Amino acid sequence: MFNSVTHSAIFVLDQDEAIEFYVGKLGLEVRSDVDLGFMRWLTIGVPGDAREILIEKAAPPAVSEEAAGQVRDLLTKGALGLGFILSTDDCRKTYEELSAKGVEFSQQPTEQPYGTDCAIRDPFGNHIRIGEPPAVEGEITAEVMKRWEEENG
Repeated sequence: MFNSVTHSAIFVLDQDEAIEFYVGKLGLEVRSDVDLGFMRWLTIGVPGDAREILIEKAAPPAVSEEAAGQVRDLLTKGALGLGFILSTDDCRKTYEELSAKGVEFSQQPTEQPYGTDCAIRDPFGNHIRIGEPPAVEGEITAEVMKRWEEENG
């Protein structure tokens, strides 16, 4: 039925500031930047990967004016959930490189059964995870679940 997921989207407050963060700090690339008249179609992606992320202002036509205000409020509170997950071959090295660029982390690299991962928030509040797959996937044990429960309240 479907062939792939080609695009996903996140809301931002300022698309130019988003380019500075995603391209300037994270190293992603702009794929499309087109003024459609009714909106700016701005997509970014990881170099070498076909998937694109639409960087969309929380404004019409994506959402109504009324909803846009609510979305912006939730966005700045970091309450919109996971934006996306970036994959890396070395999570700790990526953490060090991005920290040196001033990227703010909400979670330091942590060993998990599914690999090593860490988390950042973009300047608008979007939650983004960075993950390194494990050589061998681990088991989700009672100890792991207890740790997750303690970390996440």
